[in-house]
Amino acid sequence: ASGTGKFYARSAKIIRFARHGCANRQFFHIVVMERRNNQYQPPIEQLGTYDPLPNQFNQQLISLNVERIRHWIGSGAHLSKPVAELLGISGLIPIHPRTYISAWRNRKALEEAVVGL
Repeated sequence: ASGTGKFYARSAKIIRFARHGCANRQFFHIVVMERRNNQYQPPIEQLGTYDPLPNQFNQQLISLNVERIRHWIGSGAHLSKPVAELLGISGLIPIHPRTYISAWRNRKALEEAVVGL
């Protein structure tokens, strides 16, 4: 092996999204699972929910069990990249670098659109 991949213990836990809902109406549970398990297998624990589609007030709804998330992170659970971004935006962990990059790109596109008018 070249040693370029991440090392996970054999029984490593990961906090990630488990997809629920319909084809055009996604809904995610934030769960703790074994790293190798499929997202549709039963999780160890559900830590929250995330609804990415905006509601009538243009809000994306999220609920988090902060105490349990801190417990699992302290126990050595890894975070998937999308969950790390979401927890960074919520202020639970430091903001993920991908969030800064996407915000910078959005500001740049907006400035170019305003200048083009």
